Amino acid sequence: MVAAAKPSQLLKFIDAVQRLGLAYHFEGEIEETIQQIYCSFHDNNDMDDDYLYNIALQFRLHGQQRIFDKFKDHEKGGLKEALITDVQGMLGLYETVHLRVHGEDILEEELAFSTTHLKAMVEHLEYPLAAHVAHGLKWPMRKVLERLNQLKPSSLPQV
Repeated sequence: MVAAAKPSQLLKFIDAVQRLGLAYHFEGEIEETIQQIYCSFHDNNDMDDDYLYNIALQFRLHGQQRIFDKFKDHEKGGLKEALITDVQGMLGLYETVHLRVHGEDILEEELAFSTTHLKAMVEHLEYPLAAHVAHGLKWPMRKVLERLNQLKPSSLPQV
């Protein structure tokens, strides 16, 4: 992969490759890059402004549940309410937690949190973001066939 790219750019590139159904061609490179991003992120926090989105994307690509600990509200329990203003991050979190398996309580909490807040905010968003969120709520990426999911979002403008 591209060594000079920012970690967030690499994550988005890997996500795009996976969404296109081409990841099987680059499995070794993708795994190596994700591992490097994971290590560098925890060493120096060099992610950009799309923090929650990048964390959710990193989890979906790498599968590290503890990565979400930074978003817990340890006093009240659950996730921090400040996260609800980050629409892309909430949608990324929503899509990511569909990878959970039985017994991952924090991911169950994050699913409930992201679903509740995305449903509440979708009617207040402008097009095309509202359409993107509505599509994500109706057809989470991991709950539909990968190829089928690629057909519908292509008709929506990128956000």
